[in-house]
Amino acid sequence: MNKLLELLSRSAEFTTAQLATMLGVSEDEVKQQIADYKAKGIIMGTTTLINWDKVPEAGVMALIELKVTPKAETGFDDIAKIVMSYDNVESVYLAASSRYDLIAMVKGSTIQEIAEFVSKRLSTLDNVIGTATSFVLTHYKSGGVSFTDNEEDDEQRSLIL
Repeated sequence: MNKLLELLSRSAEFTTAQLATMLGVSEDEVKQQIADYKAKGIIMGTTTLINWDKVPEAGVMALIELKVTPKAETGFDDIAKIVMSYDNVESVYLAASSRYDLIAMVKGSTIQEIAEFVSKRLSTLDNVIGTATSFVLTHYKSGGVSFTDNEEDDEQRSLIL
């Protein structure tokens, strides 16, 4: 993996000057490489990783698996585009070697809201022949970051160069 991408995936808070120092290149080279990655669609944006378990009234997350009949011309792409167009859908993946074809991470205010979304929106889509819903109870790790309140875990998150 490209070292610059690896560093950026660990923290979007690094400045280009810090990245240049860590990589042993000029800041201009880092800026140019980042611009190239953005132009090629490799870097799609930056986000802040939030531990929603610690936010009062943050809502609920669910992993929704969908069994889909693919279309002859487009396979799973058309149905994936429809699923990802919903605002409460955080991410969509095509699964391999699974009983289900697509996996969607969905956010809602309540379990009932997600249940209604699945029954009235996802289950009724053409080519969707089954769903399975699993609700997220606790986040232990996301984006490569441990969410546990353990000093040892904090040390493991430190960047060592």
